[in-house]
Amino acid sequence: MTSSAADKVLGFSNHGDNGSPSRTEDSGKRWALLVAGSRGYSNYRHQADVCHAYQILKRGGLEDENIIVFMYDDIASNPENPRPGVIINRPNGTDVYRGVPKDYTGDNVNPENLYAAILGNRSALNGGSGKVLNSGPNDHIFIYYSDHGSPGVLGMPAGGHVYAKDLIDVLKKKHASKGYKSMVLYVEACESGRIFEGLLPDNLNIYATTASNAEESSYGTYCPGEEDVPPEYSTCLGDLYSISWMEDCDKQDLHKETLGKQYEIVRRRTNTSHVMQYGDMSHRHEFLSTYMGEAHTIKDSHTSPSISSVNISQSDADLLHFQYKFQRAPAGSHQKLEAQKQLHAEIAQRKQEDYKINQIGELSFGNQKSSQVLMNVRPSGQPLVDDWDRLKMFVRTYENFCGILSTYGIKYTQAIANICNAGVIKEKMVAVKLVLKHPNSSYGSS
Repeated sequence: MTSSAADKVLGFSNHGDNGSPSRTEDSGKRWALLVAGSRGYSNYRHQADVCHAYQILKRGGLEDENIIVFMYDDIASNPENPRPGVIINRPNGTDVYRGVPKDYTGDNVNPENLYAAILGNRSALNGGSGKVLNSGPNDHIFIYYSDHGSPGVLGMPAGGHVYAKDLIDVLKKKHASKGYKSMVLYVEACESGRIFEGLLPDNLNIYATTASNAEESSYGTYCPGEEDVPPEYSTCLGDLYSISWMEDCDKQDLHKETLGKQYEIVRRRTNTSHVMQYGDMSHRHEFLSTYMGEAHTIKDSHTSPSISSVNISQSDADLLHFQYKFQRAPAGSHQKLEAQKQLHAEIAQRKQEDYKINQIGELSFGNQKSSQVLMNVRPSGQPLVDDWDRLKMFVRTYENFCGILSTYGIKYTQAIANICNAGVIKEKMVAVKLVLKHPNSSYGSS
């Protein structure tokens, strides 16, 4: 049966939509790309967020062929998961993992595959299902990204970082190829405003919102220690910005609520960071259904507008996870010993990264000027760095000598960008080698 014939048989015509719920009233298709950019049980919330987003889109009538999912897929069957095979996104919530397509998992969740999927370039893919945004000039695209971030960077579990300039260049190329009519991006990450600040033009028909501005963390929620969170969960179940927009979708008629209205609702509920918006503001007047389909409210939707009592900075969520595991493990048990080792290793890693960056700053600029340079934040409207290739080269240099930046240490891309902006040449990054040759013996010890 052809697509048009199927549409006639199904007879979808709710709220003026033309034909299949996969299509909008202007006969364009709805497409979605969902990305959880982390791995590990302590990052449970990112994959839970993405799975919940999938359920909203699926309930809205989008077909799996129009939804692309990037997730490492190491949570549902993780030995630490108290409900094997199940992922929830709020306390005592329903299983959001069921039915989620595994398009790109494991090491196939990487920047190159992400860019290829956005551009519809199957030949550039390396692994995965092969699904791409095969969209055209009448189509509408929704992209949601949940992960750790830092100034100008989004995390990935493999293949390096997603840099803001590279992502914006991909979006520009997608626009130039007439690959969509309009696009909406929701980004959950620390300093996520810096992904678009001074970089996203307002003439690409793209509207973006972020969990935080260019200088602050985003926050996990439904975390261990909160009254409603089952004690067997040692990790946050969701992210505050993310569950705010998704729980709003669960209880609203998406044909009646606009993007702008949802932005205001999410901004008010996300009280630990400043939710931001960028790009073409004319799309604020469009209904959510243009991008998320005809989803109807669900009976067990979380209707309370209350704020969770425990919201944890994304950069501290790992630390909370290990602390909670250690506190709950039986005294004298093997689990207690292992949790203690993990906690001490996390603390030592943080101290090492603090020490190395501070030493690089002092060796590059001197003791008096170092802090001023490293902590500088450019004014609103300016991009993070003048030369993005130099930034990437400096990050590679650091990671080659000092190790991959952790979910805590990734925040130091701001300091590395400042080093680039100050005109430090690559040769001066031998400071990294000096740090490694002469480590502070007090760091890294338990």
